[in-house]
Amino acid sequence: MKFLSGGQSNFFGLDLGTTSIRAVQLKGSGPLKTLYKYAQAPIEPTLTQSDAEVDKQKLAKAIHDLVASVGIETKRVAVNIPSGQVFSSVVEMDRMPEDELAKTIQYQAGSFIPMPIDESKVDWAVIGDSPADPKKVEVLLSSVPNKYVEQRYAMLEAAGFRVVAFEPDSMALMRAIVPTDATNPQMVLDIGRLATDLIITMNGNPHLTRAIPAGTNAFIKAAAGALNIDEAQASQFIYKFGLGKDKLDSQVYNAIMPSVETLMVDVEKSIKYFQNRYPNSKIERIIVTGGASSIPELPLFIANRFGMNVEVGNAWRNVSYPPAKQNELLAVSNHFGVAVGLAERTK
Repeated sequence: MKFLSGGQSNFFGLDLGTTSIRAVQLKGSGPLKTLYKYAQAPIEPTLTQSDAEVDKQKLAKAIHDLVASVGIETKRVAVNIPSGQVFSSVVEMDRMPEDELAKTIQYQAGSFIPMPIDESKVDWAVIGDSPADPKKVEVLLSSVPNKYVEQRYAMLEAAGFRVVAFEPDSMALMRAIVPTDATNPQMVLDIGRLATDLIITMNGNPHLTRAIPAGTNAFIKAAAGALNIDEAQASQFIYKFGLGKDKLDSQVYNAIMPSVETLMVDVEKSIKYFQNRYPNSKIERIIVTGGASSIPELPLFIANRFGMNVEVGNAWRNVSYPPAKQNELLAVSNHFGVAVGLAERTK
């Protein structure tokens, strides 16, 4: 699923995050491409969310400097769209030829998306048969505000880049970290600083996507308040002691558990919704990624909370690289899922 496409040869993936930007370029063809260049750099948290011209210029310079720092020479780029900017929904449509379906969706899209159709870019994909009606198919319908895409496009073009595709974070993440041979549903839980992306995939397609407005920032604020320390120290405590009840007299555990549990309640609602809609399909595993995946004992807590297998996502699972780089790459894997997924695009 894409909102702009202009060909994909010789390009790199660019993830414009809240506190960092990341770039990945791969080489080769086929299911296992070779890592060529990768880099990340911190940015001011307001840059990617600001409409101010001065901030756009700062962001453009940061991208330019990042790309130059590792010698990415191509100007062709596939760029992420944060999940908070994307509305996605699975709808059921009558089974019909693709050209007729396209016309029907174009006519009916306005009744499915929350924003005016003339102010939105809309894309769709058939993701499977209806679980309830053999005469219908499921269609993943997504939209993004024209203004957002156009402003980002203009900023990148002015900086000398050629945008070949815009793609939602959820699609890129799914491509990078979900096993290609998975036969049962998989859940991706990308817990970032300000938000959590939840994707449940089945047969290689997303059947549920959610952007939950909660992330590690909520944990940090809770720990800072409960322990009467600043947020920088709270962050250090969380990533050192995590959910260890035997660490620091359970102080960190007790401080952040209410925020963790609030997030888990939202995850639980999504699991129940999926299982009610697809009663014959059981989620096989939860793949945790994002900054929170390195919080000690959080993946284990999630596994016990939902009684499922949980693994920490590996952004490089479908990428070939020298063995000597393995430790270096795995250390940053939880931050590179979107950038790698963008770089892995083939169509």
